[in-house]
Amino acid sequence: MSFLQFIIHNHGQVVELTLEHLWLVGLSTLFATLIGIPLGIVIAHWPRLNRPVLAGANIIQTIPSLALFGFLLPVPWLGARSDRLAILALTLYALLPIIRNTYTGIRGVDPAITEAGRGMGLTESQLLFQVELPLAVSVILSGVRTAVVISVGLATIAAAIGAGGLGEFIFRGLAMVDNRVILAGAVPAALLALLADFGVGWLERRLQPR
Repeated sequence: MSFLQFIIHNHGQVVELTLEHLWLVGLSTLFATLIGIPLGIVIAHWPRLNRPVLAGANIIQTIPSLALFGFLLPVPWLGARSDRLAILALTLYALLPIIRNTYTGIRGVDPAITEAGRGMGLTESQLLFQVELPLAVSVILSGVRTAVVISVGLATIAAAIGAGGLGEFIFRGLAMVDNRVILAGAVPAALLALLADFGVGWLERRLQPR
């Protein structure tokens, strides 16, 4: 049986695991965005917080994914549900590019523009939402784009703790020494990463300030 025949024969399971994969990636990216963008805004306006916040996000990136899953397993509420644990781990890994790009985007706004906004009587919150964020949105989306691609790849490892996703096929194929089963997980995961990269990249270009 060829790889394509295996996919066709097991299409129901492929679709199910793909949806599980999307669930893990989608939730973790959403949480990382809700946490990372405000943190990036904070460190852009209070530079003294820049080093500790970025250092913390960098340290998380250096922890091997399986080791992080292992560290979180004993936590009572998280360890009881593998999907919760996987979503938290993926959220932590996705924070760095979002925080860093938000910081870069906000700091990259021309000071003359912000001064002109203040001269027009805009408050700091109005300046943030009406001037800084619209001008930085394409840079921020670039960070989200990177975070999504990272999450799609790392979510395959979540199968090691029973969180589901396309990694189920990869680990099963490794145990069986069957390339067809490995490809049944690897190829859809790669396609998801490419589609996410293209989709967020298109949005990034559309929202780029002119």
